[in-house]
Amino acid sequence: MNTHKIDYKNIYYPPGGILMWIIIFLELLTFGMALVVFVYYGKEQPELFHQSRLQLNSTLGAINTIFLLTSGFFMANAVHEFKENNLKKSSLYFKLTMLGGLLFLILKSVEYYHKIETGITPETNVFFTFYWLLTAFHLIHVIMGLVILIWTNYGMMKKKSDTGVEDIEACAAFWHMCDLIWLLLFPVLYLIF
Repeated sequence: MNTHKIDYKNIYYPPGGILMWIIIFLELLTFGMALVVFVYYGKEQPELFHQSRLQLNSTLGAINTIFLLTSGFFMANAVHEFKENNLKKSSLYFKLTMLGGLLFLILKSVEYYHKIETGITPETNVFFTFYWLLTAFHLIHVIMGLVILIWTNYGMMKKKSDTGVEDIEACAAFWHMCDLIWLLLFPVLYLIF
């Protein structure tokens, strides 16, 4: 029996609450504007952007995309199981979501290490300035998302938990935002130019 009902007239009804959606909108707007400027500079310096993009490892980017999309799938299952009052299953899906995020961080760190080893830094050229700023800003969001996942999972599993469906959905909405931002960054940085 589903014990976690949603009050559709509640201001928190959008999954995660209206404040979470304002944050998501602002984050998407920020990344979107940065990508528009990136594309503008790419049109101004097509050869530089093309040669720079060839120095990125699109295979690692694709694997990281799979990690994040898979973790998003597990996050959706965590929300579903929570709504069905299956807290142990929900917690398992939370942990699998965190594993996907952790694998993303590890692989991104490997990619960063190789860039630094070959002397590619934000100062290399305008393409890599955008690459470092956009991917690092996204990486910070993933780290924040992992902290939110850990905190929410911990709160949900306490004996006298006051974690509600709005909390779980806010956590999921933030995590899916990280997925969506990466789905915007990956093709623009790794595939287009």
